[in-house]
Amino acid sequence: MTVKKVSRVLLDYVILIVASWFFALSWEGFMIPNGMSAGGVMGLCTVIQFATSGLIQASSTYFVINALLLLMAVIFVGVSFGIRTVFCIVVSSFLMKCLGAMPALHSTFGEFFYVKETLLIPVIAGFLEALGIGLIMRYGGSTGGTDIIALIINKYWPISLSRVFLVSDLIVITLVLFLPDKTFSDMLYGLVEVITFTVVIEAVVGGRKDSYQLMIFSSKHTEIADHVISNMDRGVTVLKAKGWYTKSEKDVLLVIIDRKQMPQFSRYIKEVDPRAFMTVSQVGNVYGEGFETIRAGIKSELKKDN
Repeated sequence: MTVKKVSRVLLDYVILIVASWFFALSWEGFMIPNGMSAGGVMGLCTVIQFATSGLIQASSTYFVINALLLLMAVIFVGVSFGIRTVFCIVVSSFLMKCLGAMPALHSTFGEFFYVKETLLIPVIAGFLEALGIGLIMRYGGSTGGTDIIALIINKYWPISLSRVFLVSDLIVITLVLFLPDKTFSDMLYGLVEVITFTVVIEAVVGGRKDSYQLMIFSSKHTEIADHVISNMDRGVTVLKAKGWYTKSEKDVLLVIIDRKQMPQFSRYIKEVDPRAFMTVSQVGNVYGEGFETIRAGIKSELKKDN
């Protein structure tokens, strides 16, 4: 590797550490010290911490659950996870443990991050979590959790990933009501955090859309297509086109990739051909090999129409 590439990789990992710190701060700095929970695996970890009166810390549960989910995904789905995903999970767990032991960084009375208006706490937490996870995804990492659960469920049941995220968030938020010292207001605070997170991450990384459809115009189309097939485990369709200004024949690549693959693939395109032209469209559902299974209901509706 050249010095330039090594420097870029090191910078990526520095950014991943900073992003993990934002993620950890959102929970250990704002949500947990104020007795609030939200959605996802981290929300479940906070519920366990509150239910055990702090005996089982959320940071520890977060690490254990993600380790089990990674193992299950490898066994049942057969996928492999990059070092950046494992790195982010370990670093996030460590930073949450550190922040949990630093009251000066908690949003509580008398401390620097104290917020008098209670409703603003989940808003700030949602913003910080979205910023952290958004940056992590942009630089090729993941915090695991719900993403892995959705991957496992989608392997055996044709359910859209976005629906898995929604249902899991709602279930975890509702669990707060089963804690003896929590009320309906506590559940609403969790809902506010989830809504804030969803809105902000849309701006940071393009939201939780399941897939992207790309059309790539490049003189290096052969090299790009080989990269998609060999390194991304995705298919490529070559479309014949004609540039009307130059009147020359061109090959256009049509590629559909997972949302997590988008940041790294964009950087690859820029390295291979800085003059490449690429259009990106968000796709809610993709049916076929490598994505979701075609649902039986579609066939029934077609028969009914015929």
